[in-house]
Amino acid sequence: MKKKSGPNWLPRAIFYQIYPQSFYDSNDDGIGDIPGIIEKLDYIAWLGVNALWLNPCFVSPFQDAGYDVADFYNVAPRYGTNEDLKRLFEAAHRRKIKVCLDLVPGHTSIEHLWFKASCRHERNEFSDRYIWTNSTWDHVDDRMKFILGYAERDGAYATNFFYCQPALNYGYANPKHPWQQPIDAPGPRAMRKELCKIMAFWLDLGCDGFRVDMAASLIKNDPGNKETKNLWREIRQWLNKDYPDAVLIAEWGDPMEAIDAGFHIDFMLHFNAPGYPSLFFNEKGVLSFKNCYFDRRGTGTVTEFLKEYLVLAYSVPL
Repeated sequence: MKKKSGPNWLPRAIFYQIYPQSFYDSNDDGIGDIPGIIEKLDYIAWLGVNALWLNPCFVSPFQDAGYDVADFYNVAPRYGTNEDLKRLFEAAHRRKIKVCLDLVPGHTSIEHLWFKASCRHERNEFSDRYIWTNSTWDHVDDRMKFILGYAERDGAYATNFFYCQPALNYGYANPKHPWQQPIDAPGPRAMRKELCKIMAFWLDLGCDGFRVDMAASLIKNDPGNKETKNLWREIRQWLNKDYPDAVLIAEWGDPMEAIDAGFHIDFMLHFNAPGYPSLFFNEKGVLSFKNCYFDRRGTGTVTEFLKEYLVLAYSVPL
């Protein structure tokens, strides 16, 4: 594969993942916070870490650990303020540490003002920000979950995960029903524009990039993720031009696919990566290993995972 350009700092990055709520509590309220992370930066640097990945820290009702965002432009009060996050960026950079945020582009919380506006029966600028059927009784897509009877709007809304996480509308690659909007419809186009606006807001504040939740899920009914890949390639081109030092990290679960889509890094996850189950699950008689690597008897092997990892390590460029 042709080598792809990327931030100069990335090949030497050693990442440390931080769930803000459980890392360090600076004000004794029982919840970790951003000032607490700042207090521990010298310790983090001492560990040899030079890049942080913060799990979601935006305003949220925390029905799914912050992966149900209610405001993409503000830090959750339990963690601090936007000014605190800016101070974290600055303090980390003084120690040569990069800071990446967790971006959840595929859905919001039902508490998000966009969704509340989308629930109204009168047409407004957010009516097509989410995936809705034309009627509560419309036939729904069997491959997605829909919630019926929730809003004053006559329609059912699609979710990406829990009921409280309505799916944002990036369109359908192959619409099958009248309510399934194509990717070039006004609603999906507005959502793409908003996604870039969110990213630019935090990059301008000092963020060094994003780990993208459910990165392959944005465009629906998309065989081979063709249009979803095109979406991320467009974003990567924009970042290369305006924010060349920013990193894109995918939760895709298939590094060959994610890198092809424009991401710099992906995770070997249980979604798609061969060999991953051999780390955690005993699959006697199903896969070629007998005991997982972390089997409590200590009889497992890392070989199944490692052979797949090495294929990707030497095949997928940054």
